[in-house]
Amino acid sequence: MDDTLGLLAESLQLARDLGYEVRDEPLGETPGGLCRVGGVAQILLNIGQAPAERLEQLLEILSADPRWADVPVSRLLAQRLQSR
Repeated sequence: MDDTLGLLAESLQLARDLGYEVRDEPLGETPGGLCRVGGVAQILLNIGQAPAERLEQLLEILSADPRWADVPVSRLLAQRLQSR
């Protein structure tokens, strides 16, 4: 669980460093995802999900953005992003 919470915090910071606005919203059964509002890239995360599920959602979005490789991240986060 500690790795999950640490990776979640690091992933959130990476998303912000890449220019995403990250919002925690009560989304019911919807897991969230990437969207654009007024030209601003936003990541919506379902606040009702467990941290591990929110982390997986973030990793999927961030791994598809090649810019993450230009930002210093922990070895563990880099491994998780590269394995996708």
